[in-house]
Amino acid sequence: MINIVFLLLIFFLITAQIAPPAPFAVTPPAANSAAAENSDGPLILHLDAAGTPGFVSPEGPANGDAALAALAAARAACPDCTLTLRADRAAPARTLAALLPRLTAMGFAQVDLATRAATP
Repeated sequence: MINIVFLLLIFFLITAQIAPPAPFAVTPPAANSAAAENSDGPLILHLDAAGTPGFVSPEGPANGDAALAALAAARAACPDCTLTLRADRAAPARTLAALLPRLTAMGFAQVDLATRAATP
């Protein structure tokens, strides 16, 4: 009986998809729509309150221009993957506006912005 329990434990540990940790903490902006609480796609770009991008690739976390280079490499490896942008609510809008053309140049036609539900 104990063998079966250990086999099941090993099976669930091997088949579980463990998400990599975020490169830094992000507080998403609030949204008043039913689409709030978005689910993340396979590629997730983080933007901290100072406007620094971060990306976690299989090689490890990267920040700044290295994060965008790692994202471009991940995009080349997975051209059909969608991008989710987890921007901090305090991130400057100017930085976000400057980031979008760079993401378009990488080949992302759509960027999903992760939000949280607004509290009344």
